[in-house]
Amino acid sequence: MAPAKGSLGWVVLALSVAVAPMVLAGCSASGKDLDLSTYVEQTEPADVLYNQGLANLNAGRLGEAAKKFAAVDRQHPYSEYARKAMVMGAFTNYRQGKYDDAIQMSQRYLNLYPTSEDADYAVYIAGLSYFRQIRDVTQDQKEARQTVQTMQELVNRWPDSQYAEDARTKIRFANDQLAGKEMQVGRYYLERREYLASIKRFRTVVEQYSNTRHIEEALARLVEAYYAMGLTDEAQTAAAVLGQNYPSSQWYKDSYKLLQSGGLTPRENAGSWISKAGKLITG
Repeated sequence: MAPAKGSLGWVVLALSVAVAPMVLAGCSASGKDLDLSTYVEQTEPADVLYNQGLANLNAGRLGEAAKKFAAVDRQHPYSEYARKAMVMGAFTNYRQGKYDDAIQMSQRYLNLYPTSEDADYAVYIAGLSYFRQIRDVTQDQKEARQTVQTMQELVNRWPDSQYAEDARTKIRFANDQLAGKEMQVGRYYLERREYLASIKRFRTVVEQYSNTRHIEEALARLVEAYYAMGLTDEAQTAAAVLGQNYPSSQWYKDSYKLLQSGGLTPRENAGSWISKAGKLITG
């Protein structure tokens, strides 16, 4: 049934009828015939597009590969080739340094196919994308935290994945960065004689990042901070734990010398948080 004259539907219909000839006339006036293919994307078989994407990827034409993988997803959504193209598109974005796009596509893949055979790979790509953006310890370590979170998810969910071992390596590096950031801030407070603030940072390293290369210095800095505050029992305990784990360390030698200057020696108090944390040191 036609819209009633004067109604909104009638006005829209009238406008569309009036405008259509104008568009066609404009095309004729320019000497060009109207080509609907300009406005309608040509559809190609999913396997053809996917294989073209792989060929471009192997040839190093990353931009073209990304376009082909995107076309599979767009023209053949929810197909098996679209699923494969999505994860390969995430990888292609990663290779191009488009890390945010790679992460977004990986997360979309995981939302749609959380239990698929390539789910671990999608998580791995996201983790690598965070990893590549980790900054110097003088800057914010948000990407390091996201690397640990993402790669730990991979290790937890797929411990036997072919990507799990490298994920563990990336976790160790990211944790080392996080510990390094805590040490940098702790040293800053220690230099300003803000001992409680510095102890908080060094304690975080001892309790949360005991398998990093910063643990020796963290214990030595605790000796220094506690000694400066007159908390000799804690200073002696930190030195004792340091000596038990790293007897040849220069940090231990320096801590021992500091205690000796006050007539003290390393002595562990088993009830101290330092003693308890020391039992978890693996680095």
